Amino acid sequence: MQLPDDCLPLIFQHLDCTSDRESFGLTCRRWLQIQNENTRSLQFQIVYPYTMLKTSSSSQYDTHMSTFQLSRLLNRFQNLDSLSLSRCTELPDSALALLPQHASKLQSLHLDFCFRITDNCFSSVASGCSLLVILSLYQCNVTDYGLEALSNSCLALEDLNVSYCSRISDYGIRAISQNCRHLRAIRISYCGNLTGAGFQGCSQTLTYLEADSCRLEPEGIQSILSGGGLEYLSMSNLTWCADVDGLGFAAKLKVLNFRMCEMIGDDCIMAIARDCPSLQEWNLAVCHGVKIGGWESIASHCHNLKTLHVNGCRNLTDQGLQALRTGCKRLSVLYITRCSQISVVALEMFKVARGNVEVKEEEIDCICPHGAFRF
Repeated sequence: MQLPDDCLPLIFQHLDCTSDRESFGLTCRRWLQIQNENTRSLQFQIVYPYTMLKTSSSSQYDTHMSTFQLSRLLNRFQNLDSLSLSRCTELPDSALALLPQHASKLQSLHLDFCFRITDNCFSSVASGCSLLVILSLYQCNVTDYGLEALSNSCLALEDLNVSYCSRISDYGIRAISQNCRHLRAIRISYCGNLTGAGFQGCSQTLTYLEADSCRLEPEGIQSILSGGGLEYLSMSNLTWCADVDGLGFAAKLKVLNFRMCEMIGDDCIMAIARDCPSLQEWNLAVCHGVKIGGWESIASHCHNLKTLHVNGCRNLTDQGLQALRTGCKRLSVLYITRCSQISVVALEMFKVARGNVEVKEEEIDCICPHGAFRF
């Protein structure tokens, strides 16, 4: 009790254990006030039928958060930098309208699965929380109008997730890419109306893009690469596009995910292998269009390739594996399974000749980004 007030915040901030931080305020009213003033991050987890405050991982269940509950929490914690309301599926506009008044300093906001929030409310939040750096709207009902409002207010935005937002188009993405010039990462997977054209003239700061199962067009892919700074690109399940011209502009590209891009052929593979010298990880799982010419080009030109995924590639033969065995000198991990034309002998010869390569005969669902790409 004799400790001065300026010592207690330092003690609280240096508590590494989550349970210790959460129980800090149970000591006395004075310590409770210290906890309230120094809590920077808030998210929720459902324990039916009650909502519990958590500071770690999000719940897999829906959270029932009322306007009154959120108001009390925002009044208690007035110095938040990060707030997650993910899976608050019934959260109304009236609740989110509290953010500009009580949480205007927010830099990170997660609204995943908040189905009831409308564009009008989202526009108000964008203007009132203009310091946002990270925003996740996974599977929300946001439209181009909401994205345009966001781009006009949150100019410091660096990380945006609009995956499964089926109501947005290239118009909304164009507003984001033109106005948010600090944008580093964007996720647009399963947005069926996007062709990629909205990225034309995007900032050089854009280094990370997830666009799985989008209807990207060749011109759209060129637009995506127009900034010249892209290092991570995921375009899995691009089954309707056989022409991916323009990747030659991606000189900085390090990670490329083509998983289940069955239409991609040797011409495209050879161009990428030749023109993307920085490539370190390439996922070609279930890419049946890649044949001997593609595998030989990868072996000859991908001098910095460290990880290669070839699971389920029907046209990877013993000859193609032999090319990979003699090339790709920096290869350290090879994911290979369900390759019906690879003989046991050829695979064993690869393992013997390239003892430094970890051969993983197992399935993985998707490419795993390097830590540098996590924001």
